[in-house]
Amino acid sequence: MVSEAAYRQLVLEEPDAHWELDCGRLRQKPGMTAAHNQTISRLLRQLYGQLDERAFDVRSNDGRVRLSPQHYYIPDVCVVPIEMVLPQLPARDLEAYGLPLPLIVEVWSPSTGKYDVGSKLVEYQRWGDLEIWLIHPYDRTLIAWVRQPDGSYVDTLHTEGIVRPEALAGVAIDLSALFA
Repeated sequence: MVSEAAYRQLVLEEPDAHWELDCGRLRQKPGMTAAHNQTISRLLRQLYGQLDERAFDVRSNDGRVRLSPQHYYIPDVCVVPIEMVLPQLPARDLEAYGLPLPLIVEVWSPSTGKYDVGSKLVEYQRWGDLEIWLIHPYDRTLIAWVRQPDGSYVDTLHTEGIVRPEALAGVAIDLSALFA
């Protein structure tokens, strides 16, 4: 088991290594496929064009979510309210968000697919993120889990059309552009 302090120190010493902490065990995010990376790029372009930068910021393989002292994950994409970003800007500490986020996205890849579905998505739901997406660039699907008032999640499979994240008013992600 790796302590939270040891994890945070390691990440600051090796900023390009993309270390995650899963159940107190170190896990390094591997390299990804071109389809994985292109999907992220296309999603980012759509998000940046629609989000008000005074209200939200977007992280891609950078910011971490801190679900507990034993769980630090690096989502492929996450949308962070600006009021959570601003207090961290002057700090010289690890960027990590310890509150549920409006949108967390994992993009399936051969190297991380089982881990994302079996560990990360489960922990994101346990934590309470408002909406969690799993995008599969090869199957051209997006599964969205939306948190309900009672804490449960409702999942919807999207294969075409427009997907509107519930916690991000006015944002519409065009799947035809995402999977073009």
